Amino acid sequence: MGDRRVINVYLLGVAFMLLFTAFTTCGNIEQTVIRSLTNTSFSGSGYNSLAIIYGVFSVSNLIAPSVVAVVGLKMSMVFSGVVYSGYVVSFCEPMTWSFYIASTLIGFAAAVLWTAQGSFLILNSDSTTINRNTGTFWALLQCSMLFGNLYVYLQWRDTTVISDHDRSIFFIILSVISLAGTAILLTLKNIKHVDSNSEINDPLLQDSRLFKEKAMSTLDQITSEFRSMLRLFRTKNMMLLSVTIMYSGGGIFGLLCTNNQFRRTSVILLGVIVHLLAFYLIFLIIPGDAPIGGATSSLYEPYLSPSPAAALVSSFLLGLGDSCFNTQLYSILGILYPQQSSPAFAIFKFVQSISAAVAFGYSNYLVLSWQLLILTSFCFFGTLSFFTVKKIEDNASDLQDF
Repeated sequence: MGDRRVINVYLLGVAFMLLFTAFTTCGNIEQTVIRSLTNTSFSGSGYNSLAIIYGVFSVSNLIAPSVVAVVGLKMSMVFSGVVYSGYVVSFCEPMTWSFYIASTLIGFAAAVLWTAQGSFLILNSDSTTINRNTGTFWALLQCSMLFGNLYVYLQWRDTTVISDHDRSIFFIILSVISLAGTAILLTLKNIKHVDSNSEINDPLLQDSRLFKEKAMSTLDQITSEFRSMLRLFRTKNMMLLSVTIMYSGGGIFGLLCTNNQFRRTSVILLGVIVHLLAFYLIFLIIPGDAPIGGATSSLYEPYLSPSPAAALVSSFLLGLGDSCFNTQLYSILGILYPQQSSPAFAIFKFVQSISAAVAFGYSNYLVLSWQLLILTSFCFFGTLSFFTVKKIEDNASDLQDF
């Protein structure tokens, strides 16, 4: 059974890698694609699309646990994968109405997808493997940032206008990649069935199975999941962790970590250090008014001459820091809320999406120094909140041992 859980984690990571190779690449170039369209009747905006996605994503997290409880973990991810693929397909022949409908649907699908993913990862982990499994998943997922974007860079680095033919071919390829990721989700095995006749001693996995095996009517499940999420949101630990979640991202560092308390502390502190270094480097090499729409950067000169090497170093530091926070958040949520994994991860994504929407909102109006100051403040308070929860968790464990 242990081998089956490991296979599930790898399949989950590969599936998400393919899905987000298509979706992330699509999101990164969609505004360029839209500007290049020869179809003059298209009036959509990539920025409006992102606003719709994040807005619907935020609200949908409130009902995502109920949907997952009724549909099931695997099929929730499969249906969401189909919606993600539909969004990519819409760029093959862009139309304003289909573009915005797809943006709305993918916001809902994203909430369901990430809620189910978090629960499935916990279901396939125990207290000794949760960090390893989280790191494995995020390592594979982050590879999605490489392949599509590398192709775009190599193929279109000297191109300012993308032809209709090139656009169609490229998005057909992305659609096939996205559908391949969805197909892999169909191969995931339900652990409850695999292990129905064996004894499980790990408390984390026991609680997860108890959560999955509750017998309820559909209406009772929907009501129970929604109430459970609201109750969970009001708890002290979750409110504290919400500050850290606002600051979180994703990465690979969890591969090197276990649940050793000293290592968990070290990982978070490393995340703080590398993020602060990245912020400082960004402050030095990017003009202060670069984020502001329509700015000419004539009033703000960078302190150092920008270079691709400096940009790559700062990007690496940001990714490494994100990985430290994200893997440890997954780990502590899995340990604290094994019976309430769907509501816990719905809250996780709800807080993340709200903070992302707010950041998108102020990014067009605040100069870089103020934006970095906001990030630094949340870095400090998020770290403080995480260690507060960790201290509560440690004290509770000591009392149980006593």
